[in-house]
Amino acid sequence: MRDILPADKARREGVLSVIRARYRAHGFDEIETPALEEYSRLHAGIGGDNEKLAYNVLRRGLDADAIRTAADDQAALADLGLRYDLTVPLARFYASNRGQLPGVFRAIQIGPVWRAERPQKGRYRQFVQCDIDIIGDDSARAEAELMVASLDAVDALGLDGATVRINDRRALDWMLDSFGFTSDERPGVLITIDKLDKIGPDGVAAELRERGAAASAVDAFEAFLRRPQTMEYNAYGERQIRKALPDGAPDEIVSHLVGIGDAVAAGRDSADIPLVFDPFLVRGMGYYTGTIFELAHPSVGYSLGGGGRYDGMIGRFLGQPVPAVGFSLGFERLVELISSAADAGERAVVLVHDDDVPVAELVTHKAALVAAGARVRLERRTKNLKALLERSAADGYTEFATVAAGAAALELKPLS
Repeated sequence: MRDILPADKARREGVLSVIRARYRAHGFDEIETPALEEYSRLHAGIGGDNEKLAYNVLRRGLDADAIRTAADDQAALADLGLRYDLTVPLARFYASNRGQLPGVFRAIQIGPVWRAERPQKGRYRQFVQCDIDIIGDDSARAEAELMVASLDAVDALGLDGATVRINDRRALDWMLDSFGFTSDERPGVLITIDKLDKIGPDGVAAELRERGAAASAVDAFEAFLRRPQTMEYNAYGERQIRKALPDGAPDEIVSHLVGIGDAVAAGRDSADIPLVFDPFLVRGMGYYTGTIFELAHPSVGYSLGGGGRYDGMIGRFLGQPVPAVGFSLGFERLVELISSAADAGERAVVLVHDDDVPVAELVTHKAALVAAGARVRLERRTKNLKALLERSAADGYTEFATVAAGAAALELKPLS
């Protein structure tokens, strides 16, 4: 967890304002959920490894004897916890407020989440998530809307050239079945496949054998990874998808993925589809039931966001199935890539004054500039005026003026 200094805070808010504006333009409505959720919801087995990283809140009123008695039972010690993502709170929100929401609900949810991570560069215990979700639509339209809106937001931030890697959990399950992996082996196999980019085919095959996976299944998978392939380029579509999967991939799944690509191309008003099919994209959350995706940009080797379809989650709270799919932008990573997100049209003025300038005059000058739409800061003149102006520029101010006692007008100069 960390403090955010003014210049960084302004940059973060600038990025958020762009994202919010683009998401609202695409018909999403912002909601807010509490930082705390019930312990039972946060630990319902749908949050994956994040459940192990949750900060839990001790029940009020427990004395020392009660704490000792419940020491081995976290559920008895804690009844609340800080949210570790925004998806579980959204599922609870929808189940609680469904009667007041439209049949297909498009939600924006932006806010801090907390995980007991090991602190390191780019990984924090408190960080902002920036999510959009569509609840109540089981068609490819929902995925396409999410991708078009998210790509639009990234473009608006100046990160042209982003693409979305896409897969489908059903295709992944079918592929593992075709190789001969059993359902019991699948969780461990997926963990290993997720490392393919880092350890390569040899490493994946070796680790699968170390895990004790069926030898014949590992052999079949390794043969598939090493199959001869042409170097031809195939744009996103049925040919690319079928060439990336074993023969006989289910038509229903392939058609769903192709339909998403066609809809994204239409929404982007371009013949080029900014999607890449990746049959080995896994994403670790256990609640995904269909399409999964990650946002990629050529400037970095890591994802800038991701998401997927989680049709089974809300039904656990509501008692009936409700389709849902979401996309989360990696806000902290985006902020690091964007040099400046301040509103280029904002006028920000520093008024540097001597000690003898009456307060009433300072307030009058400031009020006139504020009324004209400027952001204004008063600064007492220091011996090192250059350092004062440099600091003001770093804080996002664009102009300055020196104020003398009795001055009727101000001469504004650029801070550059």
